[in-house]
Amino acid sequence: MNTIDFFDTYKAENPSAITIGTFDGVHVGHKKIIENLIEKSDGLSTTLLTFFPHPRMVLQQDTNIKLINTIDERIQLLNETGLDTLIVYPFSKEFSRLTAKDFVRDLLIDRLHLKKIIIGYDHRFGRNRTANIDNLREFGTIFEFEVEEIKAKEIDDVTISSTKIRKALNEGDIKTANAYLGYEFMLTGIVTSGKGLGKTIDFPTANIHIKETYKLIPKQGVYLVKSTIKDTTVFGMMNIGTNPTVQGKTQTIEVHFFDFTEDIYDETIQVSLLTRLRNEQKFDSVIKLQEQLQKDKTQSLALIETYNAQ
Repeated sequence: MNTIDFFDTYKAENPSAITIGTFDGVHVGHKKIIENLIEKSDGLSTTLLTFFPHPRMVLQQDTNIKLINTIDERIQLLNETGLDTLIVYPFSKEFSRLTAKDFVRDLLIDRLHLKKIIIGYDHRFGRNRTANIDNLREFGTIFEFEVEEIKAKEIDDVTISSTKIRKALNEGDIKTANAYLGYEFMLTGIVTSGKGLGKTIDFPTANIHIKETYKLIPKQGVYLVKSTIKDTTVFGMMNIGTNPTVQGKTQTIEVHFFDFTEDIYDETIQVSLLTRLRNEQKFDSVIKLQEQLQKDKTQSLALIETYNAQ
């Protein structure tokens, strides 16, 4: 897949079949749309046009918006779909003021060589999002491209899936979220040094710093996780929370990897969440915490046997 995230000088070499959208989560419903695009491309180069930052971040300065994927995770997932080209267009206030005709003519026709577009029935575009699929069909007649409407049920399923995924993550229901995603929900961040409490109780942890504040972090608690580090799959258990036993105040994300001792400080790692083990708890002492962590590890190792058998 050819990923274009610097659009100023880009011009498609071949005629394109295009779909447009945020595709946050790149979940099962999104993949059906992409499969539809590829299947009906009729030999055209398949292109997905997405936007970053999210329009709400720009137009409403919404700092509370939470997305299932960071933009890098979205690119990673879309790279696995079989698309020819991914355009990550830099959304800005200036771009939002383009008229629908300018958007179609200047970007889709002149730059992306549009010949076919597959789009949802409820897609809105252009200044103040005033244009719809009927306007797009009119432009298709003028600029000679085909418009194919994605069925309402498919679009509704995508919306429902995204809503259910976010709800499940906020509730800590990782199994449901993963079922709708079609893959294991991931957190990607840099390993930083923490307070070192874990080492003192034989449960050293990698502290994961996620710089993207818009990334949705699941409900606080303890999770069974896995990661690929230096081409090796490593399982572990992760705590999302404030460490109340030692009077912690700020939320941290800490992973204790099993049978792993390598130094990974300052490295970027990706952690996949498999299931949630329990709520974060405040214990009467660090010894009580250590005892619970041992129980969590025993439970985790038993679950890993199940995952390895699948």
